Amino acid sequence: MKIQLSDHFTYKKLFRYTLPSIMMIIFTSIYSVVDGFFVSNFVGKTAFAAVNFIIPFLMILGSVGFMLGAGGSALIGKFLGQSNPQKANSVFSLLVYTTVVVGIVLAVVGIIIIRPVAVLLGAEGNMVDDCVIYGRIILAALPFYMLQMEFQSFFSTAEKPQLGLFVTLGAGLTNMILDALFVAIFKWGIVGAALATVLCQVVGGILPLFYFARNNSSLLKLGKTSIDFRALWQTTSNGFSEFLSNVSASIIGMLYNMQLMKYAGENGIATYGVLMYVSMIFFAIFLGYSVGSAPIVSYNYGAGNTDEMKNVFKKSMTIIASFSVIMFLSCLLLGKPMAEIFVGYDEELVKMTIKAFTIFSFSFLFCGISFFGSSFFTALNNGLVSAAISFMRTLVFQIVCIMILPLIFGINGIWFSIVASDMLATIAALIFIFALKKRYKY
Repeated sequence: MKIQLSDHFTYKKLFRYTLPSIMMIIFTSIYSVVDGFFVSNFVGKTAFAAVNFIIPFLMILGSVGFMLGAGGSALIGKFLGQSNPQKANSVFSLLVYTTVVVGIVLAVVGIIIIRPVAVLLGAEGNMVDDCVIYGRIILAALPFYMLQMEFQSFFSTAEKPQLGLFVTLGAGLTNMILDALFVAIFKWGIVGAALATVLCQVVGGILPLFYFARNNSSLLKLGKTSIDFRALWQTTSNGFSEFLSNVSASIIGMLYNMQLMKYAGENGIATYGVLMYVSMIFFAIFLGYSVGSAPIVSYNYGAGNTDEMKNVFKKSMTIIASFSVIMFLSCLLLGKPMAEIFVGYDEELVKMTIKAFTIFSFSFLFCGISFFGSSFFTALNNGLVSAAISFMRTLVFQIVCIMILPLIFGINGIWFSIVASDMLATIAALIFIFALKKRYKY
């Protein structure tokens, strides 16, 4: 039975509606993990470190697509809740076309400046060349990657989260198969890994274009539009928190790499790479649920249905808390097998990675609330509060922790800083949630 945004959501229905979004972002994360697995095991430690070194820069550029998707979905969902589908479709089309144009411009700029960026971040010797080769190939498909990130939000708003999952599965399988073919069999090294990622992003970005451009059974259709600066401003200002979150995470990733080069060299960066690959999958559960539930909040906010907003908020907090405990325990158990899968060829690296996992796992007890809180306020079209939560979690708390704690605990302080910053961000998110409860009546 089809689930509509106007429905009353039980736990079962809420989970069914958000599950495709959760799985969609998990699979998007998994094919990044597959890249890391093949590069680490078939190309080597230096290439693996180079990929992890330059990915934060690539993510900054690509996160523009996530900003337009998250901010646009909130605005489009509000119009749908106000029974204005014509305006919703016009804004949807405008945002897709804008993403293509912006993606091309950013790709050209990124290709030009990637070498000085890699050097500025601290890459040395062969690592610089690997960063540039991998980065330039990835940037060639940046518009498709931005569209892929954008459509992750739009599919849920269009009441087609299952279709979004199928597209992501297709893109993910493309990446996995081509990684095995290009890297393990053809021995194309870091070039093969980059090409596999590029082709999967083309699949993930172009298939939704074909679907929404034709007559379809969703709430959205790609068609004629007009320049609407007000809608663009509302989208970017509201989705800025998601952009800030992604950009901040990338900046923090660069800062972590710089600190790790100082305290542990390439081994530290490789260990951090393993942690980030695994955390991508776990964070994807929080992010996927937030993306999947956001259109429900936006729709009911636009419709003025406060009872359903209360219902969805209460159930969401319970679900997030349950996910947090499950992921904490899972991370504790997975530390050793994950270390052996990625860096089993180096005993010293395995030991360092297992120890890092043990500390890092505690962050999952806290990070879910801050993820959901930021997305929840984006769905309510309050980009300022959403951005404040993201800003404090990343650029404030993490920077302070990553700069201070290593001075006290050495390399372990780097892993402790992740936990400490997530705990502080959770406190900040809860303050905003309770302070604004009467205003939004959730």
